This record gives sequence, C-alpha cells and structure tokens, in this order.
Amino acid sequence: MARNRAILCGALAWIVFAGQADAACCYFSAKNTDILQPAQKVFITWDPAEKQETFTVQPKFEGNALDFGMVIPTPAVPKLHEMPREFFKHLAVYSILKKREFPRSELLPPLIDVDGPLFLLADRADTGSRLAKVAKKSSVVVLQSGVVGSLDYKTIVADRADDLYQWLKEHKYNYSGDEATLNHYIQKKWFFTVMKIDTAQMKRNKDGSYAGEVTPTRFAFPSDKLVYPLKITQISVKDKTEALFYVQAPHKVDLPGDMTYQYSWVPMLQSAMGCTPDGLPGKGVHWLKAIEGNIPVLLARAKELGFNFVSGQRPQPNQKGHIPTTMEWARKLTADDIKVLKGEGPFSEKVPNVDEGFSKADLKDPARAEAIYKVIRARLEKSRKERPFGYLVREAPADDVRDLRFLAGHLQAGLFITKFRKIFARDEMNDDLLLVPARHNGQDDISEYEEILPTSPP
Repeated sequence: MARNRAILCGALAWIVFAGQADAACCYFSAKNTDILQPAQKVFITWDPAEKQETFTVQPKFEGNALDFGMVIPTPAVPKLHEMPREFFKHLAVYSILKKREFPRSELLPPLIDVDGPLFLLADRADTGSRLAKVAKKSSVVVLQSGVVGSLDYKTIVADRADDLYQWLKEHKYNYSGDEATLNHYIQKKWFFTVMKIDTAQMKRNKDGSYAGEVTPTRFAFPSDKLVYPLKITQISVKDKTEALFYVQAPHKVDLPGDMTYQYSWVPMLQSAMGCTPDGLPGKGVHWLKAIEGNIPVLLARAKELGFNFVSGQRPQPNQKGHIPTTMEWARKLTADDIKVLKGEGPFSEKVPNVDEGFSKADLKDPARAEAIYKVIRARLEKSRKERPFGYLVREAPADDVRDLRFLAGHLQAGLFITKFRKIFARDEMNDDLLLVPARHNGQDDISEYEEILPTSPP
C-alpha cells in the first residue's frame, strides 16, 4: 500500500516566474521621459550580533530615458562594493531543487526493475551616524561619492523633503514620486544613495526604448533591525511588483504577519505527507509536529484571507489582489556546501550506472544474457540497500557549476539561506519591510527545502 501511494505522488515545486521582482529603490529620469522597474533581485546578509546588514541588489529597468538615476534609502551611510555581474545567476544555479532518482537498467527485460521504492518525480531542472555637524550648514549634503562598477554614485542626507526634491531637479532629474515618500525616509533620518545609469551600455529595443539590468551592487551598513526599503518601490510600479529574496542569517527568515510564507509552506508539507517512505525531508515532519495544535488556526486564517492552496500550482490572488509568499529554497549551510562552491565537493549526487560494462550486443547469446541480468540485478539490489530512498540529483551546465566559485566568500557555513518570493500589491508597500525570524506560535521553523516534494493527487 505504501509503495502504491508513493507511485501516485507527483512532484511539487513552484513554477518560477521569469523576470518580475521587487525593488529596494526607485528610478528618476529627465523630464518627459519614463523609466519603470519591472524586476529586481536582492541578496541580504544579516548579522544580529554585530547589528550589520548588507544587501546586494540588481534592478532591471525599461524606458525611454537616455540617462537616468536610481535612489536607494538606507538607515545608515552605506559602504558600496561591486559584485560579480552574474551573481544572481550563480545563486539561482546553487539553489536548484534536487530530485530523487534511482538506478535504472536499459538492458533488463520489462517488468524486472520493479522492486524498491518508486517516486514519480518531475524533472526541473561607522559610517552609520547622521553627521549632524555638516547638515547644519545645508539641508542637502553630499556625504560620499565614487564609482562602483559602471555606476557613479553619491550618498546624500537632507533635513527637508522639499530640499531633496529640489536637489534632484537641479541635477536635471525629475523625481517621479512625491515629497511625502521622500519625507518618510527623512523623518526616519535615513540616507539616500543616488546612482546614475548610462543606457548606452544597455540593450535598445526597436521602439527606441532601453531595457537591461544594472550592475549588482552591495550596500553594507549598520542597522538595529533587518529592514528592507519597500515603500519607495511604490513610485516605480503600477499596480504590483514581484520580489525574489535570498536572505542569509543565523536563522531561517520570514516576512511578518499575513505576508508569511507559512500559508503556502505548511500545505505543501501536508500534501507531501505519506508520499515518502522515510518521511518528509529537511525536518519537514518536525515542523508540522511542532505546530500541530496551531495548524487549524493557521489554515483557517489563510482561508479567511482568500489564500487557497492547490497542489502543484502557483498561488492565485485573493479579492484584494494579494498573493501569499512562497518559499523556493531553504537550507542551513554546512562546510560541505561551501566545498561545492570551491569545486571541492560534488554539485549533485551521481546515480550508479548498473549497466556499466555491458551493451545490447552482449545479450544476443541467451546464456551470456542471463549471466549479465544476474550481475545487473545484484547491482540494483546493492544500490537499493545502500540508498533505499534514492540519490539526490540536480543538473546544470558544467560552466555554470564552475562559476559557483564567485559565490565563495559570500555564502557562509553555519548560516541559513532562505529563498522566497512575494508579489506585492501597491497597498502592501505603504511601509518598509521588516524581515523576521521564521517562527510560528512560539516555535522556530528550522525546516529545509532543497528537494522537490512529492504530493498526493488532488
């Protein structure tokens, strides 16, 4: 019965949307030109002991401005560093979900290779002070300037939103938002990093507009809380924007309140229950047991919000246009994970080739064929005893695997990386985003997600 149930289980992994992602910044451009920000990815590292936050952003843009800028607010004066151009591609390759595979023989007669657990799995691949002494002489003060990658930048501070608004205009840029948004950050005594973009280096569309991605840039600054500048994003979007977060911290990270990914994560785990003979992978069963008494309340709240989980499908918006957050990958990194980055450890497990040394031509002689079948069956049996639940496999081009070395130094053993996606509606961007430890009903969520979860049929 258990084996039949496993065969009926399908694979569960969210279909990743291409392109759309959130912003830590907004764009501003010359008058009578237009720039939109359809995409951005962010990698955040949080050190709560040192009160230090870094985030790397790579915005995508499209529009008809010949040159334009972007402004990124931070709670302290940041230090800027250029990051590898394809940093987020490397992260995407590193976080490819694994799938379980078992040795298969192409030479055994039909119906021979049927023992052992089977799974129907789908492929898929100090500077933080305000410097008030300087600010007394002028409301807008340039604190630092320089070049990071191909981007010129200035970090400025202001006491009045109208002064900052005027400063942007005097520098031949028309800030597309209102003074109220700027004042939101001025009242919090935040700082603004302004970066100029040269579209001559970007792709030009047939209609004369430009599209491209900005050089990934890392911002490092002291902060009392793990915060992400979300409110300013409203300026560069129409009705919604999509965020792809990679957060590295001593603990698993979640979004607060009803933005939590637990509304989709818990149903995913429940759907996978009973589909794997060894139980849920990545401490999933431990998480469900830890919050067992509160799961009905959690799911009732999800239903109240209009968040309906359908196995194998991306969440749909509720009547307000809100979509639940989805977790896409999570793991507490080990020393072996870091070895993968350095090329000192395997990117994927390898499924043994039980047919090795034999070919179809060897089967023409019936007596020899039977001897070969015996060897293959012995290999299959040996493999299934050693790895009764299969091998965890993922695939990527060899060059992409080698390029994971660019992540070395950025990813750290002992820290948790949580990758999750959230589509924000405009009314969900009225304040900045405070990221919180993944916890529910007083229990810490330490469950991991690095392999495709099997699911029961609907």
